[in-house]
Amino acid sequence: MSGKSARPAAQRAFEPVARALAGRRWFPLWAVVHHRGRRSGTEYATPIAVVPVVDEQTILIGLPWGAGTNWARNVVAAGGTTLTWKGRDVRAAAPRIVEGAEAATLAKRLFRPLVRRMPAAIVLRREA
Repeated sequence: MSGKSARPAAQRAFEPVARALAGRRWFPLWAVVHHRGRRSGTEYATPIAVVPVVDEQTILIGLPWGAGTNWARNVVAAGGTTLTWKGRDVRAAAPRIVEGAEAATLAKRLFRPLVRRMPAAIVLRREA
């Protein structure tokens, strides 16, 4: 089985749309996380969905495919990242991977049931 077919079909189909819209000022639920490969050193830009949270200093990103997601592991290994979000670059630090139940407590009420069902999420703190 090739690496491409191992990804869910919905992810493969939706990725071009996500890449086109992520990080735009008028589309606040999507951002682009900029990270460097842990082993290769290659720079990547990955579109992600940002979960609305109650504390505006916190950035919460769901990991629907689990804590082993490569970009999340890269961000944790680097100790932070830059997101292109709402049309601006936002520096984020202190990344940690948490279970869905803990992540749900950080999310706004409407998003809690969805986040709770995810196997993991990454939590970051905005830098000034």
